[in-house]
Amino acid sequence: MITVDNLTQAIENSIDDGSGLSREEAYDLAQHVLNFFGYSERIIDNVLEPEDRDAFYMMEDVGILFTEREEITLYDGREWRIHYWLFNRGRINYLMEKRPKASRKVDESESVYKTEVTDDMWASRKKSDD
Repeated sequence: MITVDNLTQAIENSIDDGSGLSREEAYDLAQHVLNFFGYSERIIDNVLEPEDRDAFYMMEDVGILFTEREEITLYDGREWRIHYWLFNRGRINYLMEKRPKASRKVDESESVYKTEVTDDMWASRKKSDD
């Protein structure tokens, strides 16, 4: 089940360019999106206003939402396309687990400070400073 807090975390972690949304903005966006879905797995695109659709496209760009369409034959023989929005649960779960950039720890094995400096190295450094 996708909760407001889970979706908020996924939205926060989806923005990698440093210009991300604040926690409050991400929460508001998560709540806005979830209000359309309620307890449904998918929603029909026709219920969205243009500004709502813009938010959904933004969520699609980061992989949180995706679209699908269905074609139905009407009684008069015409084809009718219905567009739906769905949560990408796999991507949301991945983004919920991903640590924000600010809190990522440096891997000790990759740290330049992890290198052990031997006495010989220090001695050669002292000589070059004199």
